[in-house]
Amino acid sequence: MKNRTFATLSLIAAAALTWGGLTPKPANACGGFFCSAANPVNQAAEQIIFSDNGDGTITAVIQIMYEGPAESFAWLLPIPGVPDVEVSSNAALDRLNNATNPTYQLNTVFDGDCNFGFPTTAAAPMADGDFGNESAPNPVSVLAEKQVGPYDSVTIAVDPTTEDAAQAAVDWLTDNGYDVTDIGPDVLRPYLDDGLNLVAFRLTKGNSSGAIRPVMITYDSDLPLIPIRPTAVAATEDMPIKVWVLSNERAIPKNYKGLILNEALIDWFNPSDTYNEVVSKAADEAGGQGFVTEFAGSTDAFMDTIVFQWERQTWMDFSSTTFASDVEMYNQATQNWAGWDGFDEALAAAVTLPEDVDFDDLQLCFLCYSNDVGFAFDQGEFLTRLFEDVIKPMWDTQDLIDSRPYMTRLYTTMSADEMSLDPIFDFNPDLGDVSNVHVADRVVGCPDNGDPNAQPWTVELDQGDTVMGTEFGVWPIDIEDEPAALQILQYGTSGEGEMVTDNGPMITDMINDQNDATMNGDDEPAADDPGGPSMLAGDDTGDPGLDDGAAGSGDGVQKKGDSGCAVGGDDAGTSLGLWAAALGLLALRRRRRTA
Repeated sequence: MKNRTFATLSLIAAAALTWGGLTPKPANACGGFFCSAANPVNQAAEQIIFSDNGDGTITAVIQIMYEGPAESFAWLLPIPGVPDVEVSSNAALDRLNNATNPTYQLNTVFDGDCNFGFPTTAAAPMADGDFGNESAPNPVSVLAEKQVGPYDSVTIAVDPTTEDAAQAAVDWLTDNGYDVTDIGPDVLRPYLDDGLNLVAFRLTKGNSSGAIRPVMITYDSDLPLIPIRPTAVAATEDMPIKVWVLSNERAIPKNYKGLILNEALIDWFNPSDTYNEVVSKAADEAGGQGFVTEFAGSTDAFMDTIVFQWERQTWMDFSSTTFASDVEMYNQATQNWAGWDGFDEALAAAVTLPEDVDFDDLQLCFLCYSNDVGFAFDQGEFLTRLFEDVIKPMWDTQDLIDSRPYMTRLYTTMSADEMSLDPIFDFNPDLGDVSNVHVADRVVGCPDNGDPNAQPWTVELDQGDTVMGTEFGVWPIDIEDEPAALQILQYGTSGEGEMVTDNGPMITDMINDQNDATMNGDDEPAADDPGGPSMLAGDDTGDPGLDDGAAGSGDGVQKKGDSGCAVGGDDAGTSLGLWAAALGLLALRRRRRTA
């Protein structure tokens, strides 16, 4: 009897992404067979990195996305005290997303003599700010002003004795050039009543909305919190929200539920097509306020995630080089950092152009204009701006990750009517790690010289359930068939958490009924039919009679008898993900993003 192993290649939904390392890896030879890396899901969402700094402060890296005219961009954040505000980089969040994305890999083990006269894997394709009068009269006081990256930022406080502090804040912001048309005083009132200040951002004059990038804010607080209620002003349906929390131990949603997903609802052949829908359904089952823990573990594995060591060395070499010409310096800088946030702004700050040349022309051909009368390039200014605006924000984010020993990634989706409670995150040292890599085995039994794509199969999931199917590439369980939450818990700061809902036994019964229906060729689950076609040799639970450890081990290694193919879990690939806005976004016209 011959046993062969394949790794099913999952189709990536966000196939339009074309960054380096983004495209799915092709199948690699593995012991004469084909193996593949797993494919990521959940690639677009609202993103925040929180760091509990251990000194009574929280640092938040918040990614902002906005679509519309630059003069209409305004973003407000309710926050305690006067925060330190810096600029960050979209590339930093993209790389962190890449490293922590949940992936689902389905390995196929053929048990029997199959006809491999055609490619079995072909069925699954790879897929300068003016803040107005600085001595603004009461009730609004300007506590701090700062220009960071493409933004003007201002921190204001409103006299709590004011008859309507929220209306006073809206009036002040409008009078000082912040377009807060869609932000009514009712949105801000709860935060001002709690004694919080407001940090407001707008694009500096001359910047387009394409210059929008994340910010890094450090402020006084004991716990991370997302002021989600203002986001309801412009939230899309089932808006994805993704949070990383850096700390000494695993983070938990303190006032939201914890969700354990029913992975039988995920289409393991095309996980990115169903993952978000499963998360949304599970969150709805928790009253619209619950988070899935997608990863929890040591930050040791992420020491070179945001900035690689060779990139640090590249900058050190570049910054110590004496360039023979402006063109040489420009070309080398472009080769290394042209795709990073702030590069164009650094270049624009360092060049003086002839009257008949605009910046877009220069970017198309630097050499063409570098010898023109009236052209000047300040290498020293370029070097300074390149470091401050492009390089340092990346290094700062890496330093933030390196400063804490543990990382938790949490994910949910929410609609406007569910954004009635600001999520707070606390910590629990008793909870274990959570891997973002999910592996399952599809075991196919072939009669002599049988078509491997037309044989019944089983998939054993880590949750303990076995799913049966009859057609390669077709997952037999629909999103509406079962609960999406295997378990719903309320976590505390110790222990394993209080069970709110345990759907496990019911899901097992429903899967067994579905298996019977699938194997009997019925459209709907039905009672056992002794006359129906049988699966592989095994007991009546659907176990195909594998040797111990052959399936569901989660380590990506396939074993059956004396043959098989090792699919290394260490080769599980991830891809760069794109994020939308985060913490209390009040800008007009959000861009709708889907994962």
